[in-house]
Amino acid sequence: MVSAETRSVIDRAKQIYSVRLQAELEPRHIHRFVAIEPESGDYFLGDTFDEAVNSARTKYPSRLSHTIKIGHSAAFHIGRMQV
Repeated sequence: MVSAETRSVIDRAKQIYSVRLQAELEPRHIHRFVAIEPESGDYFLGDTFDEAVNSARTKYPSRLSHTIKIGHSAAFHIGRMQV
């Protein structure tokens, strides 16, 4: 279960991504990660999930951010491949 605070961060970050960042980031940064800190609207790019998250935490150590894999519906896919 996700807390109300976490849900709010996720919802606001997704809104920022879809309204402000998606058109800008997808053409040039597809498959990279973006951590969005919704209170400031700042975002942090990384080639890995950890790079994006760590950049956000460095600038805003006490705030939550939400990380999106650019051009994908989820940051990670969990499952197994059918052979």
